[in-house]
Amino acid sequence: MTVPAELARAVRARAAGRCQYCLMHESLQGASFHVEHVIPRSKGGRDVLDNLVLACPGCNLRKTSRTMAMDSKTGERVQLFHPLCQTWQEHFRLNGFQIEGLTDVGRATVEALDMNHPRRLRIREVEERFGLYPPVF
Repeated sequence: MTVPAELARAVRARAAGRCQYCLMHESLQGASFHVEHVIPRSKGGRDVLDNLVLACPGCNLRKTSRTMAMDSKTGERVQLFHPLCQTWQEHFRLNGFQIEGLTDVGRATVEALDMNHPRRLRIREVEERFGLYPPVF
């Protein structure tokens, strides 16, 4: 089942072409970004604007239906980052082409979504050449 087209357009407009998890820009990608449920339908999530974000295929396919992951520093299971309820800069920072988790939520999300996979680092490097990285907050 897909999200209604009007709702998907609103999600894409709000995200301005960026994955709302890793901030990668869609314009240089070989695949379209996904309109993704932060709280999956399988866990009661609905097709409403405040539960839908734009996600690159890498983040979306790694997140799957998860809402929690392990923080490697504390060993605790914590909620994954919620792009619409939490502030990116509070939980993450950019260090060159790497994304670092600043909080338990940030660390768990970086690891669960494999945000620093070598391919993603290369993509950020290319984005920099096109003026798309680092993103402006």
